[in-house]
Amino acid sequence: MSWLSPITLEGPHARLEPLSRDHVADLTDAVRDGELWKLWYTSIPSPEAMQSEIERRLGLQAAGSMLPFTVKDADGKVAGMTTYMNVDAANRRVEIGSTWYAKRVQRTALNTQCKLL
Repeated sequence: MSWLSPITLEGPHARLEPLSRDHVADLTDAVRDGELWKLWYTSIPSPEAMQSEIERRLGLQAAGSMLPFTVKDADGKVAGMTTYMNVDAANRRVEIGSTWYAKRVQRTALNTQCKLL
């Protein structure tokens, strides 16, 4: 993944920081906002599963197939996660996905900003 590096990306509404184990407590708090793991139409980790989800995403990063980010809002508060996934290094292509946000930032400019970064 030499062309795809874990760097911080920032705009006026959002900051994407490379996912780390240090984010577990803040991401656990964010997922509780709206009880997102209970939504039937998506797959979002429960508070109890957050550590293992972070480990899973970091494992995929180490394998070269994902670049996961912790999303912070304009105030610097952790708001969720997003990733560059299904990395295709030969064609320098990624998909943006595996995204979830705390209820408090849904329907705001945060998601649009994250996708444009």
